[in-house]
Parts: sequence; structure tokens; C-alpha cells
Amino acid sequence: MTDRRAEGALLLAATFVIAVSGLAYELIAGAAASYLLGDSVTQFSLVVGIFMTAMGLGAWASRYVEDPTRAFCTAQIALGLIGGFSAPLFFLAWLHAEPFEVVLFGIVIVTGALSGLEIPLIVRILEKLGLTRHAVSNVLTLDYAGALVAALIFPLVVVPRLGLLSGSLVFGMLNLGVALIAIRVLKPTGMRPLALACMGALAVTGLGLVGGERAVSAAEAALYDDDVVHAEASPYQRIVVTNFRGRTRLFLDGSIQFDSRDEHRYHEALVHPAMTRALRTADVLILGGGDGMAAREVLRYPVQSLTLVDLDPAVTRLFRDTDLARLSGSALRDPRVTIVNRDAWVWAKGTEQRFDVIIVDLPDPRTLALSKLYTRGFYTDLSDLLSAGGIMAVQSGAPFFARKAYWSVVETLEATRNPHRPGARLDVVPYAVWVPSFGLWGFALAGPELPAAPRRPPPPGLKMFAPDQWAAMRHFPEDTARLPVEANTLRSHVLARYYEEGWAAWGQ
Repeated sequence: MTDRRAEGALLLAATFVIAVSGLAYELIAGAAASYLLGDSVTQFSLVVGIFMTAMGLGAWASRYVEDPTRAFCTAQIALGLIGGFSAPLFFLAWLHAEPFEVVLFGIVIVTGALSGLEIPLIVRILEKLGLTRHAVSNVLTLDYAGALVAALIFPLVVVPRLGLLSGSLVFGMLNLGVALIAIRVLKPTGMRPLALACMGALAVTGLGLVGGERAVSAAEAALYDDDVVHAEASPYQRIVVTNFRGRTRLFLDGSIQFDSRDEHRYHEALVHPAMTRALRTADVLILGGGDGMAAREVLRYPVQSLTLVDLDPAVTRLFRDTDLARLSGSALRDPRVTIVNRDAWVWAKGTEQRFDVIIVDLPDPRTLALSKLYTRGFYTDLSDLLSAGGIMAVQSGAPFFARKAYWSVVETLEATRNPHRPGARLDVVPYAVWVPSFGLWGFALAGPELPAAPRRPPPPGLKMFAPDQWAAMRHFPEDTARLPVEANTLRSHVLARYYEEGWAAWGQ
């Protein structure tokens, strides 16, 4: 009886471990899908829904298993290999397989089905051992506890410390460790072949843990025209920096963010129209802009304090603490700069600071999570942070490739209440410049009262922006001219739809 109780305790401990791994595979798939496909809400919803459905199918199929002990050990080996290598397979498939979604959801279905097998098989093994009292309640309690632990350690430990690739392999080794112990203690039919298979799987997974990141990095390098000089997965995005003959480019989740050859056109257009027109330039806020280049342009003026709010500390560290800081003239190391790594939405609602200029350099609204940063409600929060005579500049997307999306941003700003004139709306001026890496790129100035002319000249040494170009920057020809669109709100999120439709029409 003592041996049976020890075996039962082992199975309950195994339940906890495999629950941690099972939810981790689900989170890894959701995170990878969000990194690689965008629209985190949709991707996580699909992954969770399909994974849970597959678990139900696995639980249903367990009734046809004749030898639950052998099946449990076999399932752990399979899950350790497939789940463990899921993240490397996701990234390799994204680079080389078409359509990627087939691989993604195929792995989700298999890992979900194998995870669904586990609990029914454990319960049957406990019954076989004669440990039926409270078996189901004990198993489910530990299963839910394991899921909680996985939910906590995944964002706090696994992603920042290990990354998705190494993290999935570590969880795979947990499943394989459970399988090896279960084989030794429960002694299933065909014990020797199972043990050999499990040790072989552990060896393969260990090799993957040693060389997996390198293999994926090599495969990823083939995707880019330039040499990949830095690649990492932060808790928020996939960060890749490339270089070719001194030309540096940044990619976030596969989308180009800047090219050092022409980034000055984007950043000068974003910053200087606002900085030359604001009543004062003492206190400036930048939302986004973790590469420090917008900060570089702002610091050309007599600024007393510059607050930069960027969600991802991996990006700000990269452009502050490495050789890449040279691209911004080490702007992020300037003592006047305060870096805040928080969600801009949450931070803007909680701060009591006021700013003379606000530069909104956020990623394009390609997902609902990003679209909320382009809503009337968010712009209302930002306008409340402006001091008297303050001005806000907003990067607004591509008026040619995503025409409706661009004008929706302008419409949204124009629909935002004026904090200094009750019943009125913000003054808004749309404008655009040509950036070779992006095409025609749009911006908007907004504020309680925009001056008709600049209050100060731009600083010397600019490569593109000059006051005599302002009229041309405000001109939109027929194929980019304004058209009827809706303002973006938290309720409608029309901007994300406009953005997707616009870029999809160009096959991007």
C-alpha cells in the first residue's frame, strides 16, 4: 500500500508539472502568433480556442486507450518533443513555410490533444492503483494550480530570462523528465523501449537548447538582405537590427522601423514643425521613439527635461547602452532625458506632469492593442497634458498606401475636445513627407490653438526640414487627398480595419 501511495503522490506531482508545461505551450503559441502575424487579440483568441478544443478531443480519445500507464508515458515523450520544439518550429516555419498558419495551428492542435489526454489518463492510473478517493478533485486542483504558476512565470521569468525559443525547450524537458520518472516508477509495458526513446528525446532537446537560438538566428538572417547584427525576442516583440556597409535598419516583428540612410527625413518631419511652433520647449514628452532619434531632434532645442515613454525596455536599452547609441548621438544618455518603460495608455492617465510639446512616435495601429493609442479618448488624455500654447505632433501612417487610416487619425484628432476652449475641438494640420524606406508618410500637428507661423527657426544642421517647405508638406494631391472616414474610438476601432484594408490592397 505504501508503494501505491508513493506512486499516487508521484502522479499528483506530475499533474502539477505537466499543467505548467501545458499552459506554457499555449502561451508560447499565442505569443509567437502575435509576434509573427500581429493583432494579438485575434491570434491569442484563435490559439486559446483551438488549443482548448484540441484538449477536449484528446480527453474524448482517452476512452479508447487500453493501457493508460504506457499511453501516459508515450504522450509525455511526444509532448516533450513537439511542445518543446514548438517555438523554434514556429519561427522556422514563418521564415520558410507557406502558409505559416498551417504549421502554427497544426502544432497547437497536436499539443492541445496530447495535453487533453493527460488528466483522464492520470485519473485512470490512480483508479488502477486503487487510489480513487478524491482522485479527480486532487488532480484538478493541482492542474489549476499548475496553470496559475505558468501564467505567472511566463511573462515574469520565462520570456525576459529565457526567451520563447529556449523557454519552450525547457518546458519540453520538464515533460520528458516526468516521462522518465514515470517509466522508472510505474514500469509500463514496453518499459525499456520507452526509456530509450525518452532518453533520446532528452538528448535531442538538450542539443536544441544549446543550438536552437543559433539555428533560428541563422535562418532569420536569410530573410533579410543585410547582415543581422542583433536579434532578440522581448516580452513584447521580436527585435532585429541589420547592417550593410554602415547602413543600419531596425525591424520589430518583421516590420521596418527605420533605415539610417533616410530616417532623418521621418524624424525631422515629426519633431521640428511642433518644436518651432510651440510657445515654449522647456518640457517635452515623447511617446514611443525608443531608438532615441526623435529625442536627438528634440534635444537640438533648449530643452530642460525630456520624458520618453516606451513600453519595451529591451529597445531603449539597445539604443542607449550599445554602439547603436551613436545613431541618436547618444540622446538617451543625456541627463535631461528620463526613460519610462510603461504602457503609454496607462502612463498618460496617471501622470500629473504638463508638457510644452508632445511627440507621438508610436507603432502603426495594426492591432486593436495599438489602435487604442490612436483613439479620441487617448488624444483627449494627451491634450490635457499640454501646457498653454502646447502642441502635439502625431505620426499618422501612410496617406498613399493606407489612405483611409491616415485620414481617420486626422479625423480623430479633429474630434478631440479642446481642453482650453469649452465646446471647441483641437486645431489640426495634416502634412506628409517622402521617406524612401516607407514611401509618402503622414503626420499631424494638433493643439488647442496652432499658430499661423513658426515662433522660432529650426536649429542649424538639418538635412531635410526647412520652413519654406511647409506649404508643400501640407499639400495632398488627388490620390492622397482627404476622403470621408470615421473617427477612431474605443468602441469602434475603425482605424485597425482601415489600416488592414489599406495595406492588404497592396499585398502587404
